[in-house]
Amino acid sequence: MADDLPLLVLERLRAIDWNDDSAAYEHANSRALLMREYLRRAAGWARAYRAEESWPFFDIAEHVTPGVRTPSDVATELEAVLTGLAPSSLKKTCRGAVRWAVLRGAGGELPRDLPDDPYEPLLLMYERGGGYFVEEFIDLDGAMLRLGTVESNLSARPFRTLAPATLDALDAEGEITYFARTGEGHPGAGGPRGIVRRRVDDGRTYDEAFTHDLRWEPTDHLRLCEPGHDESGRAGITEIEAAAFIELAVVGTA
Repeated sequence: MADDLPLLVLERLRAIDWNDDSAAYEHANSRALLMREYLRRAAGWARAYRAEESWPFFDIAEHVTPGVRTPSDVATELEAVLTGLAPSSLKKTCRGAVRWAVLRGAGGELPRDLPDDPYEPLLLMYERGGGYFVEEFIDLDGAMLRLGTVESNLSARPFRTLAPATLDALDAEGEITYFARTGEGHPGAGGPRGIVRRRVDDGRTYDEAFTHDLRWEPTDHLRLCEPGHDESGRAGITEIEAAAFIELAVVGTA
């Protein structure tokens, strides 16, 4: 089973359509979150192994266990997959993801105080629309991100809800603001009663609630919480907080 891990990563990379621009735009929101989470995880490993100068797109296993090597047959197949891809840092992360799988398969102890599999968010991002380009910003072909620094990414809020259904629920066109349905005041330890979002796309506003059917449906909740109505029924939340609620809902109906 351990020997299968690099092959599984290789097959995931082989299956990616690196030129699917429509998928990149369709999944722009989730791809941005996944890239941010990769940057955060990679920053943790870079700091722990004094590899800040190599961050962000680097072969982490090379710093953790320099002696680990990708089997020659797997490496040969991987290079065939990577032919024609750009930028070079993207190829480096693909090689790094396979080599990380080799390291995991070797069964050695890894530090428990560092982020989980650093490449998983990046692999998921690739699978949802291909790669990226780096200029002044990271261009995800549908979203633009500031790279930031190792320090700023270390302090970023973790994004751990990586289930496909959760990622899909975060993807929609337009500028999105999320709110918790609170009933009375801000949600307490029990969490929000539900979440709603306001999307503004091409000048039109759409208010939608995430329902028990695990989809977004029109709602009047935000309109009823506007001045002149009950303003206590909502509280602004981040997309990462919204993702956590969505994931709980998905798990609860599984």
